[in-house]
Amino acid sequence: GVAVAVEEGLLVPVIHQADRLSLGEIAARVNDLSARARSSRLQLVDLQGGTFTISNLGMFAVDRFTAIVNPPQAAILAVGRAARRFIVNDKDEPQVAPVATFTVSADHRVVDGAQVGRFLSDLQAALERPGLLL
Repeated sequence: GVAVAVEEGLLVPVIHQADRLSLGEIAARVNDLSARARSSRLQLVDLQGGTFTISNLGMFAVDRFTAIVNPPQAAILAVGRAARRFIVNDKDEPQVAPVATFTVSADHRVVDGAQVGRFLSDLQAALERPGLLL
């Protein structure tokens, strides 16, 4: 699911079978569902069957936040803004780089913390090396 803010509150349209889609197909579905959510054209099937939600508040200059799992979903990923920050590189030298904070909230009746940790590790690797996603 992708959290979409609308005048009436928050909607979470679902990208069904996202694991079988390419990144381009997922992006197209996100754009379509977001547009239909904002124009009140979602159907009930668009809101059912979600297991995992992505919520992004980066566009509001929010660095980090804790998102709440919406049952019956298993988890939600909170995405903060990407901002330029000082970091230490592999050579122990300071440098400026874009950094974003990602936080996962999970229903531990469905998924355990070790699985969440592996997911975040895989996500970090993919974001740091986008070619891995292709």
